[in-house]
Amino acid sequence: MNPSAARYRWTQTALVALLCIPLAVLAYDFVREIRQPGVAFGPDPAETIVRYLGEWAIRILLATLAVSPLARLLRRPRLVRFRRTFGLAAFSYAVAHLAGYLVLLAGLDAATFLADFVERPYITVGLAALVLLVPLAVTSTRGWQRRLARNWRRLHRLVYAIGVLACIHLLWLSKGDYMDAALYGGVLALLLGERVARYTMSRRRRRGA
Repeated sequence: MNPSAARYRWTQTALVALLCIPLAVLAYDFVREIRQPGVAFGPDPAETIVRYLGEWAIRILLATLAVSPLARLLRRPRLVRFRRTFGLAAFSYAVAHLAGYLVLLAGLDAATFLADFVERPYITVGLAALVLLVPLAVTSTRGWQRRLARNWRRLHRLVYAIGVLACIHLLWLSKGDYMDAALYGGVLALLLGERVARYTMSRRRRRGA
């Protein structure tokens, strides 16, 4: 194995381990909660766990969107190789967030879920974001990238809409405290703004040429 491939493998392993830390913290808090109820998750453990998983899904989704701008800023194009890992991690946390809601809050009751889906718009928006994440996760491999060719890029631009939906989900879910929603929304605006500015400059250069 050449040194470059070895570095990539070690970096990839370290990144996966880093992205698993929130789950390790959750498992540790779960053990603490069993030993002493209320010490880790507060008065509503179910809601705390579901919200925790959802917030990490949004954080990692924003990290996914930050990979390309960071690679351009640092002039390290190879950093883009790790974007897929971040994206799959965001999808995994989003699925865990939904599973937590279905098990802990809806009690695996279809009627409760359908009622929430209809009556609570933030659940509808959040589910829409997760549904849009599914084709991105499925087509994240190099094989699909070759099969879809130019359409692969077009499909994966859905991540921008997913980011907006995720922030709206958090905003509507917030009950009086909009600090987190404002913070994540601000980061998303910066990341999307960088792309818009870059696209605009690129078009002006082409017109000038």
